[in-house]
Amino acid sequence: MKILTSIFVISIFIISGCTNPFAPKLSDTPISFSGTGDQHTVDGVFQTIKYSYQYKDTVSYGKLLSPDFIFTYRDYDKGTDNSWGREQEMLTTAGLFQAAQNLDIVWNEVISPHGDSLVKDISRGFNLTIVFSPTDILHIDGRVELRLQRETLDGVWMIVRWRDSSNY
Repeated sequence: MKILTSIFVISIFIISGCTNPFAPKLSDTPISFSGTGDQHTVDGVFQTIKYSYQYKDTVSYGKLLSPDFIFTYRDYDKGTDNSWGREQEMLTTAGLFQAAQNLDIVWNEVISPHGDSLVKDISRGFNLTIVFSPTDILHIDGRVELRLQRETLDGVWMIVRWRDSSNY
């Protein structure tokens, strides 16, 4: 009986000291979570767009859009511009968020910022990855032209115009 008890105790010490390579230890470093951005800053608007896409959050996205928001894109096949307002934008974005398993947008450099403290026109590159399924992944490298506006110097920036200048 003493031998069985000794083997049991030794086994416990051996097993507790082992590491399973298929179940590695959790990281001690906390995951960085930036959340929505501060809409009082232009960078905060872009951070909130990224957050909204990543977490498929239409509420956060909707807070960015001005009541008179206009989205425009170029139909290169027909050679025409197409536009819609805030309501259609929210429906289209909600449909995208529902259809996609994963969305990731990476903002690139600001190409040409113009404006003042109440209105800014910003052209910026982006890389968007839309995962509909493991075998249906869409990569879009494009450029967006945004007009941001706020009522007062301490007000929040709202997107008034979004022109998608992507060539996809």
